[in-house]
This record gives sequence, structure tokens and C-alpha cells, in this order.
Amino acid sequence: MLTYSFENIGTQSLFTHLYECIRNDVISGNLAPGTRLPSKRMFAKNLGISTITVENAYAQLIAEGYLYSIPKKGYYVQDISSFAAGQGQEEALAPVPKAAPEPEAPKYFADFVTNQVRPENFPFSTWSHLMREALVSRREQLLANPPFEGVPELRAAIASHLHAFHGISVSPEQVVIGAGTEYLYGLLIQLLGRERKYAMEDPGYRKIAQVYDSFGVRYAPVSMDANGIRTEELRDRGIDVVHITPSHHFPTGITMPVSRRYELLEWARQSRDRYIIEDDYDSEFRLRGKPIPTLLSMDRKGKVIYMNTFTKTLASTIRIAYMVLPEHLLAAFREHLSFYSCSVSSFEQYTLAAFIESGGFERHINRMRSDYRKKRDALLSLIRESGLSRYATVSEQDAGLHFLLKFNTKLSDQTLADRAAARGIRLSPLRNYYYDSSRVPEGLEHTFVINYTSVDEAAAAKALPILAQIIRE
Repeated sequence: MLTYSFENIGTQSLFTHLYECIRNDVISGNLAPGTRLPSKRMFAKNLGISTITVENAYAQLIAEGYLYSIPKKGYYVQDISSFAAGQGQEEALAPVPKAAPEPEAPKYFADFVTNQVRPENFPFSTWSHLMREALVSRREQLLANPPFEGVPELRAAIASHLHAFHGISVSPEQVVIGAGTEYLYGLLIQLLGRERKYAMEDPGYRKIAQVYDSFGVRYAPVSMDANGIRTEELRDRGIDVVHITPSHHFPTGITMPVSRRYELLEWARQSRDRYIIEDDYDSEFRLRGKPIPTLLSMDRKGKVIYMNTFTKTLASTIRIAYMVLPEHLLAAFREHLSFYSCSVSSFEQYTLAAFIESGGFERHINRMRSDYRKKRDALLSLIRESGLSRYATVSEQDAGLHFLLKFNTKLSDQTLADRAAARGIRLSPLRNYYYDSSRVPEGLEHTFVINYTSVDEAAAAKALPILAQIIRE
């Protein structure tokens, strides 16, 4: 059996080390062309590593032409003599050309696309105090590697917050911490399997498709109606796993009614391979009425994987997100993915845990919700006062941190956005969030997504009359 040592590899990942060992043996001739490599499972067992690590190394070597596979037979060494010839002779390297300077980013005085916390809204004083406390009282824990799921204190604090805010009863063991939702999506793909077919809302958050592309999985954008994603289309297209934002859909702002939520849960229940990823990313900022019950709180069959992040509630630079796994997926997660190290610093995890436990997070949410409500109301008033309301209609303004603004104009969306940009105003049309812009439904043309958290009142008061003037012209 082919064997490599994984001792003293330093900070190099297991995948990289295995890939380089096999590649070097192919190049040096230690592995002759046509040699059959061990199966993934047997190789992983012999080396004491996971099958995913072996699978990823094989996949990279196939992509680079060092190996090839024959279905149901195995992996074999490629004959690289044709492109390896002459590599032993050193050639003078051409000087590396200087990279062209990146074009300077356009400057906007009013940016209705970016959605970031303003410095005056971040609790710097409280955060720094809690971090100093952690540095003093948790010296040993801070320098110890945390469990791969995250430190127990933060997972317990999140479980407590979910119960208090959403009425969700989950155990801390079900909570998994990660450096952003994109990272957690990658773990879910590995957990649920690359052979499944995934889906996301159309229009929707485009990074989801980029994550699926990077893992080489099959996926499909699924259209929406006034109640959310179309359940019948999930069936028709053979979807196994669907990603949704039911509390406040991005970017349309739709809140999924209870009837559609039960439809989705019934769809998931009809097959053991089906799951729903519930992304609840800014539910804390619902500005009217009580929080909407989550699908997780309605789920009785373990079909919902709940996901949320602190990038909206605290700051986009605090890369802390979490997911809640159904109990029956925990064993598989621990068995196949526990080799990953936790991707969030213990310093931040203990600080955030203390922030939640002390009540600081709830007070911060309440303060920010009040601030955003005032900001939204001021912006809606300015739309009326500026005269823009004669040329535009506002919708979906109650559920979260953005709303829709539909212009009554014959200008194309791109022309309108370009003319606004030329005058220092950044806009993003709704059609940019469709995977096929030709699928924009009738009635949503000339509709723009307005993020209002980063724009101060003075800038908005200056920008809105300019938009009205552009439409008039």
C-alpha cells in the first residue's frame, strides 16, 4: 500500500501535503504511468486521514493532468512524459511584467448599494471592555485550540438567544460556528454530498451560486411568486437541497407566509434526501410587528438547517456566522468533518459570548432597530419632499434593511444607474440579482434595491432631488 508520513508537516494542510507527495512521485517516476492508486477509502484508512482529503487531492491531480480515473475501476497515473520533457533544463525566466494599476474606485456621496454599519453605531466601548476581560480571565482558553464546532460558551449563548428571540429550542451541541456563511455553505456541501442537486431563490444572493460553482455541484435558480420560492418548481426540477431567505427575502423583501412555509416543509418531508437551508440573515431588524416564526421552529422532521450571521447585527468585518444542524446530522458532521479547525478566533468568540450573555447584544439590537427605523422613515419622508415620489413607488419597506424603489421611466435600468453614478449616486437595479436578467417579471422593470443603512440624511437629501431630475430629463 502506498504510504506517506504526515508528521512534521507544520502549518501545511493535509490535502496539500498529500497532493504534493503524489505529484512529486509522478514527476520523479516513482509512480510509473498506468500505476493504479489505492481506493479513496482504503488510502484514507491506511494514512489515518479522511476520505474527503484523499478525494480532494485526487481531484486536484486529475485536474492538473497527473492522474486519470476510470469509472468503477479506480485512479491511475497519467503518462506525463510528453509535457515533462525538457523540464530538467533551466531556462532564463522572462521578467515578470508589472501589474497594471487597478482603476480607482468611483467615489459616491450617496451609496444605496453598500450595507455596512457606520462607526458611530458599533459598540466599541462595550466590545473593548469585554475583550479586555477575556484577555485577563481566559488566558488558558484563549491559547488552546477551540473545538471544531466553536467554543462551548458561544454556542450556549447563541442557543439561549435563539430561544429568547425566536422561541427556538435547540441544544448548544447543534450550533456550529464558522467564519461567515460562505464557509458554512462549503461545510454543508461536504456534509450533505456533492451528488445532490441544490437550488436557490431567483432573484437571490449571487454568492450562493459562486460557492456551488467552486465545489462543482449541480444547482438551479428557482423562480419566485408573491409568496416566495415556488414549491412545485422544486419538485419539477428534482431539487434535493434548497437555500431560502423566508423572513426577509433578499432582494425583493418578500416575507414568506405560513402557508408556503408548510408547503416547503411538506416538500422536504417527502424524501429523506431533501433539506431546507433557512438563511435568517437580518430577521432581527424587522421594523414592524413581531418576528416571523422560523421554519426551524415549525420543523418536526429534522429537515431544516438554520443559518444566521453577526455581520448585519454587529459589523461585516466580524466574520462570525453559525448554523444549527438537525440532531441526526450531528453524528455525520463529527465523523466526516471534525478534522477542520474552527475558523473563528477564540478571542472574538469569547468576547461575543460575553456580549450576548450580559444582555449587551439585545440592547444593541434594540438600539439599532430604533436607529434604522428612524433612518428609514427619514428617507421615505425625503422621497416625498424631494418630488421623487411623483416618479417612483416604494414597496417592501417594513421587513429589513432595504426596500424597493420602482421608477416610472422609459430609461433602461443600466442607463438610469449610469446617469446616477455620473452624479455621485450608486444604485443597483433588481434585475442584477436575477441569474437570467431576461426573467424579470412584468411589473418589476425599473425597480431598484435601496439599502439605506450606510447613507446619512444629508447625503440622501442631496441625492433624491438629483434622481428626480434624472427621471424628468
